[in-house]
Amino acid sequence: MAKDTFFHKKATLNAGGKLIDLTTPKVMGIINLTPDSFYADSRKQDTGSALQQAEKMLTDGATFLDIGAYSSRPGAEDISIQEELDRLLPVVEAIVKAFPDAVLSIDTFRAGVAEAAIKAGAHIINDIGGGGLDADMFATIARLQVPYILMHMKGTPQNMNQLAQYEDVFNEVYDYFTDKYHQLKQLGVKDVILDPGFGFAKKTEHSYTLMNRLQDFNVLQLPLLVGISRKNMIYKTLGITAAEALNGTTALNTIALTKGANILRVHDVKEAVEAVRIWEMCRQDSCW
Repeated sequence: MAKDTFFHKKATLNAGGKLIDLTTPKVMGIINLTPDSFYADSRKQDTGSALQQAEKMLTDGATFLDIGAYSSRPGAEDISIQEELDRLLPVVEAIVKAFPDAVLSIDTFRAGVAEAAIKAGAHIINDIGGGGLDADMFATIARLQVPYILMHMKGTPQNMNQLAQYEDVFNEVYDYFTDKYHQLKQLGVKDVILDPGFGFAKKTEHSYTLMNRLQDFNVLQLPLLVGISRKNMIYKTLGITAAEALNGTTALNTIALTKGANILRVHDVKEAVEAVRIWEMCRQDSCW
């Protein structure tokens, strides 16, 4: 890989006044404040355990913490905005107090939740709905002027598996990004990160097609987030469980790095940080 392959790609984020350089890939640790996220070990249902997880992830090298209070696994129960806020805000406030330098991303598709979390001290919004599940989301992001993770998904977590049908999955996701980014740019949103949405309204073969062509998204000149940690595209392929899928996750994360991933969203921060360090060493010494 030539060292200047992604020369024109946007390489910085402004997160609450913190300028984050993405020329070296960064790691985002997942903290789920839900009782039913697909990977049981990621569930932190009280503020104390969430703080412990935050401390461990930051110590292990996470640049971002991604905090979610609404389970987006296929078929997950829909909860009210108030329940999402009740789960989320005490943890955000506690992490901001305990770790004031931490960069917090909020995993929500609801504009009201996004705004409340930013006011509580968070910095980034990670929207699985890409603005499609709340008509106010794009305008809210523009008003707040915070980085926005634009993910591709069809439908909702409750029905997305029934919508996993494509004639050409790459081109459909690419066109989706082009259209949505145009809308965001017109509104004045400055920092947009793209997430192909592995496993969201996608069968295993769709997710691997997107991984195979991940580098082709770089023409959009925007940072890429890859979230494949312990997902069924790994554990079903290997005939194991999510709890056994760390090795497969590391392998696939490393492949994503070679294809231009700028942020790895993971349950296991230490292993992802080590993968980035090894990849960086190879890139500097022209291993490929």
